[in-house]
Amino acid sequence: QVHLAQSGGGTVPAGGSLRLSCVPSGITYRGYCMSWFRQTPGKEREWLSTIFGDSTSYADSVKGRFTISRDTGEDTVYLQMNRLQPEDTAMYYCAAGGSAPFCPTAPDAMPFWGQGTQVTVSS
Repeated sequence: QVHLAQSGGGTVPAGGSLRLSCVPSGITYRGYCMSWFRQTPGKEREWLSTIFGDSTSYADSVKGRFTISRDTGEDTVYLQMNRLQPEDTAMYYCAAGGSAPFCPTAPDAMPFWGQGTQVTVSS
């Protein structure tokens, strides 16, 4: 059974940093594009970043501040979030789906999701 276990959320002041983790079971990340999304109440789920092999991509809202990476040995995927701002407050989700060069960014294209973790940035 596929499971993506998330951790690393919490509350930080504006300008602070957090690192989110996504740990797989039942699959290996080697064969999937891995992505991060976030969502706030009343809004659509927003794509943030994707990694597959050495290729990474970022939404304009987070590029230059967030970094996606992979621990190859453990298949853990991370999202390092720096210079956080109150507008970054959201529930953050990792997801697996697709393969390069056709990594999708639409939430409904992702067959596997983590449980979500809350990130709150205080002003």
